[in-house]
Amino acid sequence: MTRDRLVPLQETRRRLGQRRWRGLVWLTGAADVCCREALTLWQENAWSSPLWISAEPVDGIEVSNWLLASKARTRLGDEGDLVVLDAVSAENGFDPDAFGALAGTLRAGGLLVLMTPPDWGVRPDADYRRLADYPWRVEQLSARYLARLARLLAADERVIHWTAGESPSRLCLPETPPAAASSSVGDVDCLTRDQAEAVARLTRLRRRRPLVLTADRGRGKTAAMGIACARLLAAGETEILVTAPRPSAVAGLFERLEALCPEGQRRANTFEVGRGRVAFLPPDALVRLTEQGEVGGPGRLLLVDEAAAIPAPLLGRWLDVFPRIAFATTLHGYEGSGRGFALRFCERLERQTPDWRACHLAEPIRWAEGDPLEALTSRLLLLDAEPAACPEAGESPILRRLDRDALARHESRLRTLFGLLVQAHYRTTPADLRRLLDGPGVAITVLETGTALQGVVVSGDEGGFEADLAEQVARGERRPRGHLLAQSLAAHAGEREALTARVRRVLRIAAPADLRRLGTGRQLIEAEVVRARRDGIDLLGASFGAEAGLQIFWQVMGFRAVRLGLTRETATGEHALMVVRPTSSAGERLAERLQARFHRQLPGLLAFELAELEPAVVVALLAESLAPSLGEEDHRDLDDVAFGHREPALARPAMQALVRRRAAVQASLQDEGLALLAAWAFQGREAAWLAARLGMTGKRGVLAWLREVVARLHDDDPGVSPGETGR
Repeated sequence: MTRDRLVPLQETRRRLGQRRWRGLVWLTGAADVCCREALTLWQENAWSSPLWISAEPVDGIEVSNWLLASKARTRLGDEGDLVVLDAVSAENGFDPDAFGALAGTLRAGGLLVLMTPPDWGVRPDADYRRLADYPWRVEQLSARYLARLARLLAADERVIHWTAGESPSRLCLPETPPAAASSSVGDVDCLTRDQAEAVARLTRLRRRRPLVLTADRGRGKTAAMGIACARLLAAGETEILVTAPRPSAVAGLFERLEALCPEGQRRANTFEVGRGRVAFLPPDALVRLTEQGEVGGPGRLLLVDEAAAIPAPLLGRWLDVFPRIAFATTLHGYEGSGRGFALRFCERLERQTPDWRACHLAEPIRWAEGDPLEALTSRLLLLDAEPAACPEAGESPILRRLDRDALARHESRLRTLFGLLVQAHYRTTPADLRRLLDGPGVAITVLETGTALQGVVVSGDEGGFEADLAEQVARGERRPRGHLLAQSLAAHAGEREALTARVRRVLRIAAPADLRRLGTGRQLIEAEVVRARRDGIDLLGASFGAEAGLQIFWQVMGFRAVRLGLTRETATGEHALMVVRPTSSAGERLAERLQARFHRQLPGLLAFELAELEPAVVVALLAESLAPSLGEEDHRDLDDVAFGHREPALARPAMQALVRRRAAVQASLQDEGLALLAAWAFQGREAAWLAARLGMTGKRGVLAWLREVVARLHDDDPGVSPGETGR
C-alpha cells in the first residue's frame, strides 16, 4: 500500500521539522504513477496552504490549491508546507523561475515534491516551448540544462529520492538535538535580532544618509520594512513611497502593515491610517512623477525593495530626489543580483552620499541555518554563483568559443561564468541559465587568462525569414516566437529586410568589476564583429535600457541607434534602445536606412512621446546625427540670445542646431549644460523643471542660465572662427 510506503517520508519530515529545516523530494516514474503517489501524500496529512503546480487542475485537489507555473510569482510572500511541482506529465515541464520562487515560500518542516520522468534530461520537456524560437521545434532542442539538474540531484545526499511504486529514501540527518533558539530579540514585532536592527535603522533614516539592507531570501527583509512603515506612521509620517520591480515583491510589507495597524485601510497598493499613507509605485511611474516634480523633495521618504533588479541610473535619480531613502535587496535570490548591486551602486553611494549605512540580515526566519532545501535550490539554480577572483597581471588573454556540452558538465566553470553574467546585469532569472545552455542559436565567447575568466559575451541569431512571413510580421498579422531585435525593427521601423536579413544580437556582455574600462568589452565585441562577418551575418545588434554611459560604449564600438521604445519598461523604468552595426554590404545599406528613419523621427518624438526622456540620453542620441553647419542667420540668432534680449523660444531652430552640432563634435558628452539645453530646445522642458534641476528659483534665473550656456557652447564651437559671431 502507498500509505505504508510513506512511513519513511513521514519520519524524515518529522526530523526535518525538529531542526526547522525543509526537504526536497525527487519523485521519478511514469506520469500517472507519480501523480497518484503525490496525491496520496497530499491527502495523508493536514497540510497548511499546499500548492500543486501543473498545466491543468488535478482531480482531488481544490482549485484554490492549484496554480500554473507561470503564476508562481503571485505567491511570493505566502507561506505553506507542501509544494508539488509536476514536471513529469506530457503537458508539463520544469519551470526554473517557478521552482526558485516557490521554494522560498515553504516554511520549516515543509516539503517540495518534484516529479520527473526516470530518464529526465534525455530530451526537452514541455516548458522548452518558451525556448523554441521560430523556426525551431521543441524536439529539436538540446536538454543540457535538465541533464545537469538530474546529475546534481542523483549525486546529492540531501535529496529524498522516491521511485514511484517504492518507498522514499531516508535522509541521513544529524542525531544531535536541534540548536537552541536565539536569545531574546528585544522587539515584540520582530522574529530575529537582525530584523529588529533593520527596523530600528529604517525608523531612524536621516537626510543624505541612505540605508542599504541586504539579505538572502527568507530573512524577513520586506517584513522589516512593513514594521518600520507602521512605526513611522504612528510617529506622524504622512507619506511613505515604496517601489519594487513588481507589486508582489512588497506583499509582505503590506501584510505587516495590516497586521500592525488594524484600524487602517488598504486599497490595492495603498495603505492609509489616520493622516498617513504608504503607497506603492512601479519604477516607471515613480520616474515619471519625479520628473514632473509631483513626488520627492525636502523631507520625503522612499523605500526601494529588490533594488538589484532595478538599473543603477534609476536608483541614482531617486537618490537625488528623496532626502531619506533606503535600498533593500536580496543577495542571492531567484531574481536580480544583490552582489552586482553591491559592487556597482554602492560605488555611486560613496561618491554622492559618503555617509550611507549598511545593514545585513543573516539569520533565517522561515527556516533554520543549514536548511537542505535552501542549499539545494541555490546549487541547482546557481542562485549563489559569483565570479572568481581576477587573474594576476602578466599573461595575455585568449579568446575562446565555448562548447556548451562541455560547459554543462563543468560545474565550477559554469558557476564562474554565470556568476559573472549575474553580477554584470541588473536582472537575471534562473531561466536565463537554461537559455544559456539550450537556447537555439546561442553562442558563448570568453576572454581568458589561463583558466581565469576576464570577460564573456553571449549572442543569439535572429532573422532569415521568408519574404511573405516578413511582410505579415511588419503588418502586425504574425508574431513568431523570439527574434526580438529583428521583429521590432520590422514591426516598428517598417523595415521588412530586418527580418529577411541575418541578424545576430548580443544578449549579454560582462567583465569583472575591476577589469571594466580596460578594453575587455572592446575585445569581445570586435571578436563578435569578425565572427559575424565570417558567418555571413548582415547586422550585429543589441537591445538595452537607454542610459547615457551604455550608449556611449556602443557608439564607440561603431553601433548606431535605430529604435527607441516610446514608453518606459515597467520593471526597469528605462526606454529600450536598439543599436546595430553592419557586418556586410547589405547590412550597411539596411543600417543606413534604419538610422536615417530614426533620426528623421527623433525631433518629433522628443517633442511629444519622448518629452520626458533623460536629457543625457537625448544628447547621446543627437550625437549620432550629422553635425549641422551653422549659417549666418543662426550665428546672429545665437548671439542675440546670448548677449542681447532675444526671447530664446524665438531662436529655437538655431539653438536646436547648436545642440546637435555640439553633441556631434564634442569629445565628452558628460556636459550637464548641453543636456539641459537639449531638454529645453527639443523636449520643451519648462522653466520650473529647469529651475528644479539647476537648484534655482524663478524664471529670471533660468533665463540668465540659458543665455550663459548658449554663449559658452557657441564660443566653444570648433566650427566657429574668431570674429564669426559678430560680436
